Amino acid sequence: MSTLSSSAQKIQDLLNSLGYDYTVIERSESTRTAQEAADQAGCELGQIVKSLIFRGKDSGKPILVLTAGPNRVNEKRISEYAQEPIGKADADFVREVTGFAIGGVPPLGHAQTMETYLDQDFLKYQTIWAAAGTPKAIFELQTEDLQKMTNGKIVQVT
Repeated sequence: MSTLSSSAQKIQDLLNSLGYDYTVIERSESTRTAQEAADQAGCELGQIVKSLIFRGKDSGKPILVLTAGPNRVNEKRISEYAQEPIGKADADFVREVTGFAIGGVPPLGHAQTMETYLDQDFLKYQTIWAAAGTPKAIFELQTEDLQKMTNGKIVQVT
């Protein structure tokens, strides 16, 4: 097994400490986009977890939306769940609240705790794949564990 980068190792260590037996895989090829991740994982696009950070326009709080690869988030719907208007976060805000750069944001292990919403479309799959701290690192997990590890609310995000 090859050595993981520090960000990917952080996610591997966190998964281990939480009692999950999942393995972070770091590739030489990019997994930055959902399609690239699906190609590297050898799975359907819908099995890719996109970790998208939004910002409450009133509160400034970070809001994490975990959506399936092909889906576009309906910001109006998420605003209703969050009970305030939201906007897409910029790269600096994403790094500040998660500790990771866009393209490698995992669903867990963030610098700040945040309100989290999970795409109900994941329920179609037994396993899904998520970013693991870098634009080249991913891990496969049981779909049911995503809700456990993030404490996210399962909702319609499209």
